Amino acid sequence: MRRILHIDMDAFFAAVEERRHPDLKGQPLVIGGRGDPESRGVVSTASYAARRYGVRSGMPLKTAYRLCPKAVFLPVDYRHYARVSQEIKVILASVTPLMEDMGIDEAFLDLSAMDRPPETIAREIKKRILEATGLSCSIGIAPNKLLAKIASDLQKPDGLTVLDEDDVAEKIWPLAVRKLWGVGPKTEGVLKGMGIRTIGDLAAASVARLTARFGPSHGRTLHQSARGIDESPIITHWEPKSIGRETTFQQDLRRWQDIARALAELTRQVAASLKAADYRAQTVTVKVRFSDFNTQTRAKTLDEPSDSPDRLRRAAFECLGRFALKKSVRLLGMRVSKLEKRGAGR
Repeated sequence: MRRILHIDMDAFFAAVEERRHPDLKGQPLVIGGRGDPESRGVVSTASYAARRYGVRSGMPLKTAYRLCPKAVFLPVDYRHYARVSQEIKVILASVTPLMEDMGIDEAFLDLSAMDRPPETIAREIKKRILEATGLSCSIGIAPNKLLAKIASDLQKPDGLTVLDEDDVAEKIWPLAVRKLWGVGPKTEGVLKGMGIRTIGDLAAASVARLTARFGPSHGRTLHQSARGIDESPIITHWEPKSIGRETTFQQDLRRWQDIARALAELTRQVAASLKAADYRAQTVTVKVRFSDFNTQTRAKTLDEPSDSPDRLRRAAFECLGRFALKKSVRLLGMRVSKLEKRGAGR
């Protein structure tokens, strides 16, 4: 039987800030944007004390401030969080090389071939992370990635939950359908419109009904996921499909010179990331969101892949020239895709 472990750090950004600033421990703490609740930006992480007021990740900072005006707001310090994350990933990689890195604060481990009980391994991981970083994590163990991820969320913070296929009906089906991995706000809204509110409701729905609404692939995946079925492997290495950056301005930009200056900086950052990752790109895409939230993209495909900052910048500005900049700009983004490793094909 497969034994997959999912580890999820508890309120990671907020917990790291509490470690840096012990006087903040236990206070409502909101991490997001520049740390100014009056500015544009969204909540990246909220401490559990802030969550009791209804503050959630992805929420506008202004909304979080209305819900919890006494909260401490701090800017995102991604570089510092990444350093702490690397400490944690080193610990996980020492347990097994079969690790799938899922981002800065979570990962999957395949423990199937290990001869010790997975619960014992999980407790050792929690102990080692706590001793090394002072941070707690929640762990789920199950026969597949889908159930392991759900399990890690069932007893937060500092939880350890083990699920098997026999637990699906009792412990998984009563949960809201949004708890299912891969069900976002849009899919949740469609399902609610179909009268499907829990994972059990989704499991009881016919495949024909789901495929008719979501298409053959997505419909069948939803039906299988609701029944706890997931055969996806642990992916220890993956190739990126694109590299990009975007920024939401504190005040909408109206002058072309300001927009051009912002695009040049985004292009510089993307080119640096592209070169650091040892890739070249063939397609450049620029995204503009106007003050009325209308969002448009323009793309240019180069004759051959490149990592030249000058060439990428020229392509980005060619894309920018194809926008009718008659309205002020709220958000600007630049992305490169059709990536290939430098030296490939030569």
